[in-house]
Amino acid sequence: MTVHYVLTEDAIPEGGRAVVEIDGREIGIYRVNGEYHAILNYCPHQGAPICAGPVSGTTLPSEVYSYEYGREGEVVRCPWHGWEFDLRTGESLFSERIRVKKYKVEVHEGKIGIVMRR
Repeated sequence: MTVHYVLTEDAIPEGGRAVVEIDGREIGIYRVNGEYHAILNYCPHQGAPICAGPVSGTTLPSEVYSYEYGREGEVVRCPWHGWEFDLRTGESLFSERIRVKKYKVEVHEGKIGIVMRR
């Protein structure tokens, strides 16, 4: 495993994101509730640059005829077809079998590092 330090913590404000390139891969780094999450900038549906999509929340399980909105800032939506993914886990919100590639993030001495296999 190799850690690639790409940004400083102050480069991404709360609720913000940045896209970096590591070994020819575009990786989106998001700051959600004080934690950093990194995903490959590639939607598994048809290859859209998913990091160009909006970050929002989603509807939560609720009573009949009631719509409860939550998880603000934790969900990225594909800009091409609207597929939604949890930024914390990479899992899609509609199928347990579909996900975006997620990378471990390490913060050391104020620098954000992406952990990648060689």
